[in-house]
Amino acid sequence: AILISEKLVEEDAFTSIHIEEYECQARDTKLGSEEITRDIPNVGEDALKDLDEQGIIRIGAEVHPGDILVGKVTPKGETELTAEERLLRAIFGEKAREVRDSSLRVPHGESGVVVDVKIFSRDNGDDLSPGVNTLVRIYIAQKRKISVGDKMAGRHGNKGVVSRILPVEDMPFLPDGTPVEIVLNPLGVPSRMNIGQVLETHLGLAAKALNMKVATPVFDGAIEEDIEKMLEKAGFEPDGKTTLYDGRTGQPFHSRVTVGYIYMLKLHHLVDDKIHARSTGPYSLVTQQPLGGKAQFGGQRFGEMEVWALEAYGAAYTLQELLTVKSDDVVGRVKTYEAIVKGENVPEPGVPESFKVLIKELQSLCLDAKVYSEDKEVEIKDEDEDITEMAKELGIDLQGKDRPGPSISKSNSKQTKSDKDDDEDDDDDDDDDEDDESDLEDNEEDLLDEDLNTEELEDIDEFATDRFDENDGFGEDDDFDED
Repeated sequence: AILISEKLVEEDAFTSIHIEEYECQARDTKLGSEEITRDIPNVGEDALKDLDEQGIIRIGAEVHPGDILVGKVTPKGETELTAEERLLRAIFGEKAREVRDSSLRVPHGESGVVVDVKIFSRDNGDDLSPGVNTLVRIYIAQKRKISVGDKMAGRHGNKGVVSRILPVEDMPFLPDGTPVEIVLNPLGVPSRMNIGQVLETHLGLAAKALNMKVATPVFDGAIEEDIEKMLEKAGFEPDGKTTLYDGRTGQPFHSRVTVGYIYMLKLHHLVDDKIHARSTGPYSLVTQQPLGGKAQFGGQRFGEMEVWALEAYGAAYTLQELLTVKSDDVVGRVKTYEAIVKGENVPEPGVPESFKVLIKELQSLCLDAKVYSEDKEVEIKDEDEDITEMAKELGIDLQGKDRPGPSISKSNSKQTKSDKDDDEDDDDDDDDDEDDESDLEDNEEDLLDEDLNTEELEDIDEFATDRFDENDGFGEDDDFDED
């Protein structure tokens, strides 16, 4: 862990600017062209306050997660209309506004200031992908100061995470009263054996005191003797250590400490990008366990080693909950949710879905696996329909259908005329195949009806074998019918 002084935050020593690019395309769909517009259905004026008359965000606007960057509407097919919409259309015969909101919004966890907007249009002669009429690119800048949880590193693989930012008055200080700015842990040196960081600290101290610059190429740099000479020349002890005082008590530390100057860098693993939390969310379709990662709005992995830790601790109920209702016990998930909502006791956990998958895989290998408790066989049944119904009532997504990710809606799937024709041809082929299959079945039935006796079968077999041996296999010249 790395301890840094508040002075570095105030002086913007490790402040960085991050520019994110967002893209919105208006395409041709089967139901008509998408349109970039300010006129979006079911969106209040408050959400449109930073959009210009075209429906594109103005430069300089401050945006937060969920804000509209580019207003866009997509034509909506009959199938996507709700029952209420169909009723209203039947009464008023309104066909004009059959569109849905498909605007580009600021993603979850992002924010900043719009610094640039670029618009490319087919009408202006810009080279765009087929099917794209307009392309809008939005650039959002964000200023990030160093904060607890950000990753830093020196030049010797000595990386670490900022664990605390202390006020200047609490930082350790030198005998002349100068507070240090960064404190690194000495335990980061022995096991990794990257002594370069210690030598760099000493060399930096001497070079700063002598007001000179030093170039030390990687395999041909300053050696220890050179550094010791420079330290002595600058008036320091040859071991480069100094008495350091505790900023909180003013007392000197027991041991002398290496103090100097080194290069420290802020790495791109920033805590704001990594922070993530989930209560319920999408589940994997096969194992029914929560997905992983921030992008999928996933859960935290409780791995094998973590399970050992809880086993060693004896936390049986916590462990059971983690491995069943918080993960892949589909029935228990809903029952537990219901019990919490109704204020009842949480029911006994059931069989996890991943265990069912294991049993099914064993059964697919023709192993008749059954599960027994102490007194009886445990029946492993598939989820009940009432569970699915109950989940719908409680508004839980059991199947992971609501999970973010690429999905092809009917309006977005482009299908050209030739594709359609191909599809129809395929359908015809399928019909032909069905006819062929039925013919084959008829032939088989005819053969079975004829009841060939054993001798005839043996003759046929012998004849075929002889022909096969003569030709070293069936050649192309053979006048055998396919039948």
